Amino acid sequence: MPKIIAKKEDWINLGYKLFSEQGASGIIIEKMAKTLKVNKSSFYWHFETKRNFIDQLITYWINTKTVQIINLTNNVKKVPDKFKTFIALIYKQDPFLDFTFYLKKYAKKEQRIQQSINQIDNQRIEYANKLLQEIGYSTQEATIKAKLLHKHFIGYHETIRYKKQNKNYQKEVKLELNQFIDY
Repeated sequence: MPKIIAKKEDWINLGYKLFSEQGASGIIIEKMAKTLKVNKSSFYWHFETKRNFIDQLITYWINTKTVQIINLTNNVKKVPDKFKTFIALIYKQDPFLDFTFYLKKYAKKEQRIQQSINQIDNQRIEYANKLLQEIGYSTQEATIKAKLLHKHFIGYHETIRYKKQNKNYQKEVKLELNQFIDY
């Protein structure tokens, strides 16, 4: 006999995994309920609609992939170590890497989602810009390098998307980044 309700976090964790694998089309409430061994009414108890659920997945993504990284980086005291921590966190292997790619695809249909993505991209670039200025780059140099860093980050993850990340990937990333950022 299925449980009547699952915790909100259970739905979010499963939804994040499924969205990362299949995009919005992977969010099938009946199948999710079966996986969680609950009635689908549990979903509606927490989220009311699929749209609201996806909005909460996006909030989760923002909190874990941007806010958390910024907070962890800000906890580092020494400036050079702060930038190194930032690079290590953004380039680490992520089993849910495709969430961003599916989200960008989903945003083609939802202008408000595209606006959220644009805000997050800008927040990430501004934060990298701030860190680059802290390690000694001028405002103009830091702005250009922050944009390049963000583009490299997106491109890097796209190139390893369906591959296993090399054990020495951090050395490779540093070598590549040192072409335009000395750290």
